Formats: sequence, C-alpha cells, structure tokens
Amino acid sequence: MKRRTALGLGAAAAVAAALPAQAQKPPRIVSVGSSITEIIYGLGADNLIVGVDTTSLYPEAARKLPQVGYMRALSAEGVLSLKPTLVIATTAAGPAGALDQLKATGIEIMILPDKYDYDSVITKIAAIGKVTGKVAEADAMIARGREAMKSLAGKLATARTHPRVLFLLSMSGGAPQAAGKDTAAAGIIRLAGGVNAVDGYSGYRPLTPESVIASNADFVLVTSQTVQAMGGKQAILDQPSLNRTPAGKAGKIIEFDTLLLLGFGPRTPEAATELAMALHPDLVRTP
Repeated sequence: MKRRTALGLGAAAAVAAALPAQAQKPPRIVSVGSSITEIIYGLGADNLIVGVDTTSLYPEAARKLPQVGYMRALSAEGVLSLKPTLVIATTAAGPAGALDQLKATGIEIMILPDKYDYDSVITKIAAIGKVTGKVAEADAMIARGREAMKSLAGKLATARTHPRVLFLLSMSGGAPQAAGKDTAAAGIIRLAGGVNAVDGYSGYRPLTPESVIASNADFVLVTSQTVQAMGGKQAILDQPSLNRTPAGKAGKIIEFDTLLLLGFGPRTPEAATELAMALHPDLVRTP
C-alpha cells in the first residue's frame, strides 16, 4: 500500500504535465471504480475510456465497455490487453502487485483519494478534469455540487434531531452485515445529518442479534439489491432482532440504489439530500 500514492490537485497537474504527447494524442483510459467512471462520463470524456472495472455500472453505457475485473482484484494482463496509456483508480484499487506490474510497463497510474467525504469527490472531479482536458466542465460540476451541498447544510441546520441509522449491506445466513466506521455508508449517513448506529469497528461485519438491538436504530438503510435478495422490505423488518429496534417497531426502512448511495461521485449531493429528507421529514423541501 505504501507504494501507491493518492494524487491531489497538484499531483494531477503533474501527471498531465508528464504526458505532453497527449496534447495531440488523447489518452486511452482504463477507469477503475464506479465514481471514476461516472465522473468521466459526466464530464463528457467517455470517448477516452477503453475499459472499466466491474463496479462501473452507471451510466448504462458503461456496462457495454470491456471489463478488467473487480477493482480490488485487477488483472494486469487484462488491463494491458486494452493498450491503455492511463489508468485512473481510487485508493480502493488493487492488488498492489498488479498496479506495480502496470507501472513497470510505463503506463501512467493515477490513484485518487476516496475518503467518503465530499472534499474527496471534489478532488477526484478536478483531477480527472485536468487529465482529460475537461477543466471547464469539471469546474462547473464542482460548482453545482458545492451549491447543492451548501443548500443541504442550510436545511440540516434546522433539523431537530440526528437519527441513528443502521446500514445493512446483506443478511446472508440470517446475520446482517452492518456498516461500521470508515465506510461509504457511514460517510453518506453523516452528510445527511444522521448518526451511524454502529461505530465500534471499521468496515463491514456481521452483527449478533444483541448488537442489532443495542444499535437502537431509528432507521434501517438498505440497498435495492438487498431488498430484492431478501424478498421485500417487510421481510427485512421482520427479522427477530430488527423488529425490536425503534426502526423495526415503526417500520422505518429506507431503500436506495447502491451506486447512488455509496458511489461518492457526481451524484453524492443528490444522494445526501434525498437521504436527509427521508431522515428529517420536518426539513423544508426547496428545489
């Protein structure tokens, strides 16, 4: 991990400067990470993409591109087969050995931070705008996002409560996988003015029935994929442990598309606002 460096705005400029030939010859980009791919499409630079990872499912057009595997288990050979000149990924990409193999061939590797806050989204947009020649478009995207987040902050300033939210990624074998600290779920809950109901560990872990009850969750937050897998929202709420929480007793379950909720890309202000409105029905709903 130490050999991979997250690139900020200054480093992104250095990458661009290191590729003078690209002023005449556009880069061939392999995009690793749903947020990276979504940003490139949002900037109108999708013609530069020659391949994506398997998490790049939005927009729909990205699904038609050649795939190089799961972002945490990349195949150097698969990437090289697409003859890219630039790989753009987040700090979640790996393994390190595959990235080192790619670097050894002379391919530029651009690693951007993914800290599950809106500042890291801005950093990603600005950096990608520079290397794709879409600086003006990136500036406009950032300005829109900042305005939306500023509007949300104004609404949340009037919120009377900070509800506890339990995010469940899956419920395989009857043991729900819940999001702890340092997760995208915890990040989006924080942006929406909620409190992550589980903070005793980092990442995702299965919870015991006792831990679910102790979470004292006011809301249960799940993805559409989890709802489908479980056979509906009521099937989730009917779990013996969940139905003993305030959320379960009141039937308060919120469903979101996975990439919208957890992507931390251009749509994060939209996701944070929608979640905030669900958590705080008393907030003023303005355009």
